[in-house]
Amino acid sequence: MKPVYVINGFLESGKTEFITYTLSQPYFQIGGRTLLILCEEGENEYDEKLLQLSKTDLELIEDEDEFQPAKLIELEKKYKPERIIIEYNGMWNYKEMKLPWHWKIEQQITTIDASTFPMYFTNMKSLLAEQIRASELIIFNRCDNVEDLSSYKRNIKAINQKAEIVFEDANGEINTIMEEDLPYDLNAPVIELNNEGYGIWYLDSLDNLDRYEDKTVQFTGMVLKPRTFPKGYFVPGRMAMTCCADDMAFLGFACEYDKADKLTDQQWVKVTAKVSREYFADYQGEGPVLHAISVEQTKAPKETVISFV
Repeated sequence: MKPVYVINGFLESGKTEFITYTLSQPYFQIGGRTLLILCEEGENEYDEKLLQLSKTDLELIEDEDEFQPAKLIELEKKYKPERIIIEYNGMWNYKEMKLPWHWKIEQQITTIDASTFPMYFTNMKSLLAEQIRASELIIFNRCDNVEDLSSYKRNIKAINQKAEIVFEDANGEINTIMEEDLPYDLNAPVIELNNEGYGIWYLDSLDNLDRYEDKTVQFTGMVLKPRTFPKGYFVPGRMAMTCCADDMAFLGFACEYDKADKLTDQQWVKVTAKVSREYFADYQGEGPVLHAISVEQTKAPKETVISFV
């Protein structure tokens, strides 16, 4: 079987940029030639030097009627590629695409310009749906100044629940946590945080503190009593491995507790607390501050270190 990688999306959605980036990566410097079939020409063109370095042969098929198995087999015989990349025309119905019987689609990726997505989703929903229905990866680029990315994600998930969705702006991938992806209920009277939940809550609180203001959280944590903290405060938190065993950090927020002086470092406690946004000297600005409702001594959890690896 001949492996095929399909990159689809509407004109100027970022297909060429994505393929160019892929061809330029060291991991792509692999044996054999690559056949790149371009089904439309946009503003961006492929660099001839990059094509040579990556052993890539480019062929243009602009007429949908020419995109037929017989034509594709001719190209395969001409170039004898190890793999084929197809930059598919977004205005062609993906459902109608026919490949030679021995060509196997290994991966399908759809690129979407976030700034024009609402227009295409409203006016060309059937074409867009065919693009993303079987895609394993959906890349939203140009997300700068787009506020409601969660609605974009819901629209995609309604069509393809299994797809991985990535959002990118001018600085690269946006590491945002969507509210619907949280492993706990934000509307629960008490948000109970397990190992996974604690790590996500900690990171999300740094970026989206408004989600948690005046909410009550409950978790098991280790006591840390920094010398610089004022009386009546401590830090309940967890040790986390963020990359490897040598990369450990204590993750926790300041917690106001009237009996903090009776706690000892590395003691395990079950904390129920209300979250607020306040200025705190050690933060050198505003940040999440907990106000303890209860702090109870407890046993260490089975897994004392949480992992982001």
